[in-house]
Amino acid sequence: MVLAERNEWEKSITEEELGQFLKELENLEHSKWILRSITTLVNMSQQELERLDWKIITGTLQDLSQGFKLFHPYRHRRKVAIFGSARIPPENSEYQFAVQFARRLAEAGFMVLTGGGGGIMQAGNEGATREHSFGLNIQLPFEQGANPYIMGDEKSLHFKYFFTRKLFFLRESDAVALFPGGFGTQDEAYETLTLCQTGKYGPAPLVLIDEPGGNYWQNWQKYAINIFLSKGLISPQDTNLYTITDNLDVACETISNFYRVYHSSRYVGEELVIRLNSCLSDEQLEELNQNYHSILVSGKIRQIRQALPEEQGDETEKLPRLVLNFNQKNQGKLYQMIWAINNMELADSSTCHPEHK
Repeated sequence: MVLAERNEWEKSITEEELGQFLKELENLEHSKWILRSITTLVNMSQQELERLDWKIITGTLQDLSQGFKLFHPYRHRRKVAIFGSARIPPENSEYQFAVQFARRLAEAGFMVLTGGGGGIMQAGNEGATREHSFGLNIQLPFEQGANPYIMGDEKSLHFKYFFTRKLFFLRESDAVALFPGGFGTQDEAYETLTLCQTGKYGPAPLVLIDEPGGNYWQNWQKYAINIFLSKGLISPQDTNLYTITDNLDVACETISNFYRVYHSSRYVGEELVIRLNSCLSDEQLEELNQNYHSILVSGKIRQIRQALPEEQGDETEKLPRLVLNFNQKNQGKLYQMIWAINNMELADSSTCHPEHK
């Protein structure tokens, strides 16, 4: 199936079709970015690149193409990426706990992203069912055949490269849940934490989940505190980037509640714009300014009732916003502020469902 998909991608385009495309380029919606992409490829073609370089470029573009095509129809649904060991069998209690977790997410309206393989990945697809889940698989010589709960589904993809696969995991997910696992799971944990810490992912909830009575993530945190924190290699506030729990209710509520008031965010110039599902009162806004002024470069946190000019046409333009000159380094403190906002009692309770973007 994978070879058939790649052969489909490699169908040739005629010179006439290419010429017609270039003529129509300026009329395309995103012509500016399409032209930049083409220009980049043309510039690369004039460099002394080797065959392997072009294979990497082509494989990367093909991975990106199939990923964009798959996820576009689901762009308004919130999704949760589930990571964990591929080696945990179905009879294991951790597997069954992951099944319950994914089932609860699907019942709440979220979709689930897994690696499409066995173990915890299979548990995620089983619990959410193929209707509400994706399988982002990877071509490996072992361990990584598609599990029966997502095999053959249109939402099951095979990626050539780990880095493009990881890109879609985090690009498409609105939360990340990590169950116990080996090197691969730790790699995914540290990459997610790094991107959260540097502001390249999120803000979004990161939940480290043990089965009831388990201590995998508590032991991991002891290591992080003893090695990283004690040597000043991370900030004490970085522990706000994640939640450790062995309670199913806490795990699910951590994800749903993160989007109770907070909706999303983006940068407009130097300012961070935080979209909200409901307006804050003047008193609540002043409380934020008092408690979180340390994360500001200058000015105060201010609230506006409509989108900035640069956001016009955005699907969130009718949502109220907080605008702040964030210093971009105290991410843990920013997460703490978002949790404070989500815990506020609001006069306007007409919030959208947390699973809808």
